[in-house]
Amino acid sequence: MSFADLAAKLQPAVVNISTKQRVPVRTQTDPLEEFFKRFGFPDQNPGQGGGSGPRTRETGSLGSGFIISPDGYIVTNNHLIQSATGNGTVDQVTVIMTNRKEYPARIIGRDTASDLALLKIEGQNLPFVNWGDSTHARVGDWVLAIGNPYGLGGTVTAGIISALHRGITGAGAYDRYIQTDASINMGNSGGPMFDLNGNVIGINSALISPTGASVGIGLAIPAELAQPVIDSLRRGQRPSRGYLGVGLQPLDENIAGSLGLPKDRGEIVRSVQPNEPAARAGIQQGDVILRVGGRDVNPDQTVSYIVANTPVGSKVPVELIRGGKRQTVTVTVGQRPTEEELAKQLGGNDNQPLNPENTPATPGSAVLGLQLQPLNADIARALSLPAGARGVVVTSVDPNSDASEKGLQRGDLIMSVNQQPVTTPAQVAAAVAAAKAGGRTSVLLLVRRGTGPEAFVGVDIAPQQ
Repeated sequence: MSFADLAAKLQPAVVNISTKQRVPVRTQTDPLEEFFKRFGFPDQNPGQGGGSGPRTRETGSLGSGFIISPDGYIVTNNHLIQSATGNGTVDQVTVIMTNRKEYPARIIGRDTASDLALLKIEGQNLPFVNWGDSTHARVGDWVLAIGNPYGLGGTVTAGIISALHRGITGAGAYDRYIQTDASINMGNSGGPMFDLNGNVIGINSALISPTGASVGIGLAIPAELAQPVIDSLRRGQRPSRGYLGVGLQPLDENIAGSLGLPKDRGEIVRSVQPNEPAARAGIQQGDVILRVGGRDVNPDQTVSYIVANTPVGSKVPVELIRGGKRQTVTVTVGQRPTEEELAKQLGGNDNQPLNPENTPATPGSAVLGLQLQPLNADIARALSLPAGARGVVVTSVDPNSDASEKGLQRGDLIMSVNQQPVTTPAQVAAAVAAAKAGGRTSVLLLVRRGTGPEAFVGVDIAPQQ
């Protein structure tokens, strides 16, 4: 009744990953520098405050990885070998074996979306491990984690699978982890999670903790998601992922209530990219997607997950609700753009803060605890709204209102109420009154903030006083 034989067999194939890079150091200008220069004195601190070049310092990281072939291919996390600035990679990667032998490693490929990377060291007949089938993993199964926590090499921990399909961000094709209570700490990133057959069923990547140390909630990328990415990187190809070209939100209680639909069943389309697969199929903003390719959409199985794991070029039926009526459209799945291309498409951050001082504060109409006024050219410029934006502007928010609880802020642009476009406060008030008369307890607002994409917000209708 011991893991000792299994650990002894697996440990040689688990490696420590050490990285180094030089990063710029922000320096303060010497107040006497200009004084000395004026009198012809040489620079006493070259490299600082106007010297021969910017000052830098060496930094690095420690993590884990595992060998998947006898000729030295190694799997790890992308965040370990990504540069501190987020652009490019580190300068140097060193792989350290359990026998303390060190190898310089080449970065073969990396994938930001899945947080995976493939390295290569030069060697022959190296110890290696095999992929397992994570689709057969069950809650309660024993697992082993081996890694390099806090720089302590070759550390083995054991636990069980605590949950499957665990999401931590609520969005994305890879927000689907195996949760374990095996101790996962800083430095375990990139290390393997083994089943009792000694096969890799997950890549330890994250932990949830209020302290930064293990509290028994570790998260691993399932092998079923990781292996296709690593296989593509090994072939020198960009991982292939399906793509619709839509921005989505889960149907939480507030949004579902405003639409008269059950919560956590489906996702609402908040934006549609022009000339992409969804737009060509006729999917519209405000549609609620219920099923994709015959698979129900829910928090465990999001549209992003289903589509990303659908072959590019496939024709799939998409069941949706539009205006209270069910219908089905057929979408030809496209190739997901790179993260850089997606960032350009979004054109901003939907959580960007606004500067209240730049928002004109003029009297308006009050509804839902919001003071509203029509949008005009001056306000649009002050709020950095795109050309052609239409709606009503929030000039103040009652801090005790549900709208405030839902995060609405001064300067937000309300574009529609219950999927009906609005351009005046009176139209907002009329839409709220119609919803109340129809027995609804909340309304669905489409809101834009600055240059960020639109988002749907469900706001409770306050009872009459």
